[in-house]
Amino acid sequence: MGLIRQVSGIFRRIYDALSSARGKEVLLFMLFLLISYVFWLLLTLNNEVQEDMDVPVELVDVPDSVTIITDVPQVIKVSVRDKGSSLMKYRMGGTKVMKINWGDYILTDNKFLVSRADLSSRVRDYFGTGSQVVTVSPDSLRLNYTTSPGRRVVVKVVADFQPSFGNIISGPICTNVDSVLLYSVKDLPHSLVSVETVPIVRGGLTDTTVITARIEPIAGVKMVPDQVTVTVPVEPLIARKQYAPVIVKNMPSDMGMITFPSRIEVSYLVPMSMYNDELYDVNAYVDYNDVRRSVNGKLPVTLSLLPEFYHNTEMSPDSVEYIIEQRHQP
Repeated sequence: MGLIRQVSGIFRRIYDALSSARGKEVLLFMLFLLISYVFWLLLTLNNEVQEDMDVPVELVDVPDSVTIITDVPQVIKVSVRDKGSSLMKYRMGGTKVMKINWGDYILTDNKFLVSRADLSSRVRDYFGTGSQVVTVSPDSLRLNYTTSPGRRVVVKVVADFQPSFGNIISGPICTNVDSVLLYSVKDLPHSLVSVETVPIVRGGLTDTTVITARIEPIAGVKMVPDQVTVTVPVEPLIARKQYAPVIVKNMPSDMGMITFPSRIEVSYLVPMSMYNDELYDVNAYVDYNDVRRSVNGKLPVTLSLLPEFYHNTEMSPDSVEYIIEQRHQP
């Protein structure tokens, strides 16, 4: 109810303002302003004006065996002079597509040609006889094409991806396609067996990232597709730890050694997806030959080879105390 009263109060104040002498003057001024605008609009629409317009172009009835090498322009830019009302009709009615039939024009030496005269004639027909076409850009269409089958080549990703601190690229960098087809009017060199993406540089990645990468263009060659989708798997690193037994290397057969402690703690970071995987067997080693070099009664500890997905590995302690025992021979 409170909101209804507020709205009613607002409308009442507006009505009172418009009903006042000052409000009636404002309304009369706005009415004359509207009438003036209508007269100006009618005069403008009846005058000739020149405007730049984009005419969409589409090639139709292209044989399946034909691959067009040259990029087909999506629009033709036309400067046209006509009555304002006619040009507004084009604007308001939506721009229709100018369709060009493949078989209607010259096909020689792997070239499709719509000459300047033919294209100008098509544009004049598009706007009608009452319009004056001033300029057309491009003024003609010259397209290279081939009927030869394409050559399939491998796509290589040229990139430098860097994860943010605490994250890792956790798998191979993949593309949605591993190869593309190359088409050319001329024979492709036998050495052309792969193409590369334009260089990609991304840093500070915190999650799996998908990037659309354009393939480095080659003059006179059409690529299908001409871009690929690159997926970079990124995930956070999680702390994990386990214990590794201390094993003595190069121990003489008549000697024995006891280490303190007999096992050490190994801590590291692993990708989140691997946190619950079975633990990898890790061993810690001390070398009996280091005894003669020991000055503090401790031996340094080294770890066995670790999987590549273990990161920032640390061990505690990194050295152990020891006692050497003489074994009695039977």
